Amino acid sequence: MWLMLAFVSASLLGLYDTSKKAALKDNAVLPVLLLNTVFSTLIFSPFIIDSLTGQGWFSGTMLDASPYIGGEDGKSLFHAHAAVMIKSVIVLTSWIFGYFGLKHLPITIVGPINATRPVMVLVGAMLIFGERLNWCQWTGVVFSIISLFMLSRSSKKESVDFTHNKWILFVAIAAIVGAVSGLYDKYIMKELSPMFVQGWYNFYQMILMAVIVAILWYPNRRHTTRFRWSWAIPMISVFISAADFSYLTALNQPDSMISVVSLVRRSSVLVSFICGVLIFHERNLKAKALDLALILVGMVFIYFGSR
Repeated sequence: MWLMLAFVSASLLGLYDTSKKAALKDNAVLPVLLLNTVFSTLIFSPFIIDSLTGQGWFSGTMLDASPYIGGEDGKSLFHAHAAVMIKSVIVLTSWIFGYFGLKHLPITIVGPINATRPVMVLVGAMLIFGERLNWCQWTGVVFSIISLFMLSRSSKKESVDFTHNKWILFVAIAAIVGAVSGLYDKYIMKELSPMFVQGWYNFYQMILMAVIVAILWYPNRRHTTRFRWSWAIPMISVFISAADFSYLTALNQPDSMISVVSLVRRSSVLVSFICGVLIFHERNLKAKALDLALILVGMVFIYFGSR
């Protein structure tokens, strides 16, 4: 069940990345990110309100926003909110760097870079949680690493030098912080309910982004890229909300492996790659298609190694 949820999350993530790319075209990054957190908070507000008021409409279901799995386990409500606030800071840091990088780079380059994020999660999962991969899963990891190396070479045809391009650095930082987020998710999802985590971390992100926009963007809005409304903006929230709910629910399963879930989620690159070709008409596709093929072969090995 958890593996299927991971694949569902991957498909939604590809649409999420495509919506981000469309919304960020000739647009200001920070207000787009703020609106993303606003719409995401609105999506989950009914479940949070139900939990706060004690109405119990969703009690006992997967939409229950009670803090702890199976009820109170002796830890305080402050402990639960503190854990989610930390997650909010980690995720928002990754998003800010990732949004700026995606705005200035082809999605067919950003997608494969993000697809290698699970390799960092794998190392952390082995060191922290004691997870072990079989030979089939390891084969998938090796294919992913090779694909990143090949991508760094093919991207030079588009004048994107991995070693001297600051936007590549931004995407790399986003991937590293995202890997930290994945490991932290596995830690907190042992005791916290998925709906509580997702509902409240979106709310805390909205508060943080409002402060960031008020301080950094709004005073300088006339001297930087102007904000324009796009219907792709609310779609960002819809797709990431659904993708994260599938992801957190997968991690909530007792036998789930964060190293495998993280790897499967990166197969979202297939969706974003196809959209990059059909919607954004990006170039240098033959070389990137080979990189993509290696990633997909790696996903196949991961899937059969996890059954």
